[in-house]
Amino acid sequence: MMIGVIPAAGEGQRIQPLGCSKELLPVGSRRIDGIERPKAVAEYLVERMIAAGATQICMVISAEKTDIVKYFAERDYAAQIFYAVQQRALGLCDALFRAEPFTPPDAEVLIGLPDTIWFPENAYRAAVDALPRPGSLRSQDGSAAEVNLVLFPVNEPRHFDAVVCDDVGYVQRVEVKRPDAHSHWIWGAVTCTGEGFHALKLLWEARHREDQFLGDLLNAYIAAGNPVRATYSGEIYMDVGTLEGYHAAQDFLRGVTPAPLEKAA
Repeated sequence: MMIGVIPAAGEGQRIQPLGCSKELLPVGSRRIDGIERPKAVAEYLVERMIAAGATQICMVISAEKTDIVKYFAERDYAAQIFYAVQQRALGLCDALFRAEPFTPPDAEVLIGLPDTIWFPENAYRAAVDALPRPGSLRSQDGSAAEVNLVLFPVNEPRHFDAVVCDDVGYVQRVEVKRPDAHSHWIWGAVTCTGEGFHALKLLWEARHREDQFLGDLLNAYIAAGNPVRATYSGEIYMDVGTLEGYHAAQDFLRGVTPAPLEKAA
């Protein structure tokens, strides 16, 4: 099985105040019965996960975000969408691992951020194909990476988690929002095996749950001798969690040239 994990419990302080959860910000549109309707930003990620093969999607929400449940319950998707609750805002890692009990070891896991829009729509696919399959020779020899980062180019990597790789695509380190980032490639999505997802959670717990950012946990995972690969399949990445990014996404989806912050030269 393939399951998508969407951490949607954040408070969205960078773009508040809003009258709805930031994941429901209208960006672009879709047609329903021939009528053009606004489209929520999180819907783009849901569609990309389903296109990659996800049959279940776990959204991690806070108690205040019942509008997300209502929005997605009113629409039909080719995947079952269900919810886990993060009672307090304790960071991205805490939110992601709320979905871990629902993820069997033989699953394939897709992770994405619901306030982003990226292209191409099938960017997950190559990273999923690179994962070892249970029982395969690649999974048995211990060298196959259970975690694969989907990379996107940006002009301002200091706002994101920049990823530094070696010449054959193995991740050397993740630079979390560093002003002197050494790469203009950032991770915008993640694929991993169920076993890799469980291993990340166990490491997070062994580190006393101190890691709030996934990039910091990935660095510890790599330092412990675990390989992480990167797939350069992304082309455009837009962070809609800021007002500037929201305007850039609106302009891009109207067919206007994307803002320079969001597309690499």
